[in-house]
Amino acid sequence: MKFHTLQENLRKVLWQRIEAGDLTGLHLAQQTGFKQAHISNFLNRKRGLSLEGMDIVLNVQHLSVLDLMDPAEVNKRASIVPPDEDEFENIAVTEPYIAAIEAKILRMHVKEIFKFKKSFLKRIRSESEGHRADWERFVVIKADVQEALNMHPCMPAAAALLLDRHYNSLLPYRKGRNNMYAVRKNGTCAIRYLECSGNHLVLRPHNATCPVEVIPIDARLKPCDYIVGRVCHVGAEM
Repeated sequence: MKFHTLQENLRKVLWQRIEAGDLTGLHLAQQTGFKQAHISNFLNRKRGLSLEGMDIVLNVQHLSVLDLMDPAEVNKRASIVPPDEDEFENIAVTEPYIAAIEAKILRMHVKEIFKFKKSFLKRIRSESEGHRADWERFVVIKADVQEALNMHPCMPAAAALLLDRHYNSLLPYRKGRNNMYAVRKNGTCAIRYLECSGNHLVLRPHNATCPVEVIPIDARLKPCDYIVGRVCHVGAEM
């Protein structure tokens, strides 16, 4: 929703309160510290408010941005999944590029819902570094043909990959076994084994016929910032 639309919806709410006798332009000016002429010009569409000005009006009138949005738009962008049922937890299936960058998977980005047993998910150990506490922990992505080829035969084409996005550490999950990761690469997820060499990340395929790739680590970032999550379950074709 555009800022202009939000301002117009704020005008409508204020006019509703004025017409109901709950507010006057003078009272709003006193609440906000703005000149009455400033408030009048805003209400009559002769001028707009700055972002800071809008924030002040919202605060004194006990409103939030959600109050100015179309309910259908709010519902569209509401964070995802329906309530869990019984012993199962609902996990969103989304595009790899969404899983790579979005802390919360919004409803409009949910392609499907998979159900996993809560007892299974509770047994999965996390190992997070950096700021991951507010990230939705589990998501499912679908492996494309190239990623399946890189990890053949341990990952079939069109496999459903359950990612634990609270595991972005290079520590092995099981001793003596390499973790399979979803790694940020070119705006989406590459599925590889991963190691750090100096200031580079080394992406290793399972398939020996596919090339090893090396990504330089940005000086402002750490290896954990490139890790979307550990692949903790490989499922059948979706």
